[in-house]
Amino acid sequence: MKEFMMIFVGTSYEELGLSPEQMQARMGKWFAWSNKMESQGIAHRGEALHDAVKRISGPDRVVGDGPFVESKELVGGYYIVKAETVEDVVEIAQDFPDYDLGSSVEIREIMVFDQ
Repeated sequence: MKEFMMIFVGTSYEELGLSPEQMQARMGKWFAWSNKMESQGIAHRGEALHDAVKRISGPDRVVGDGPFVESKELVGGYYIVKAETVEDVVEIAQDFPDYDLGSSVEIREIMVFDQ
């Protein structure tokens, strides 16, 4: 089995203006999806991420605070999943709870280096 990272990209719930009740309903959908993957042995690990961002860039290592003007979306979290192929992960990602909010899932295979 290979490992893949599903990276969740979208607008924060706060920025979308979701009420606390709507956010709670969203969390229920996330927990259901996570529990489904865990029961199938797919989900390896994952976390949600805070909106606050620091970016260090360039040869002078300039530190900036986000959100950044050039980026209207943020990485809200990720899951590491185990699957045979990227197509399998595309199928797993069909249940991602936030497509209806305009969010997306980026799928990347994790590189394994021989030591």
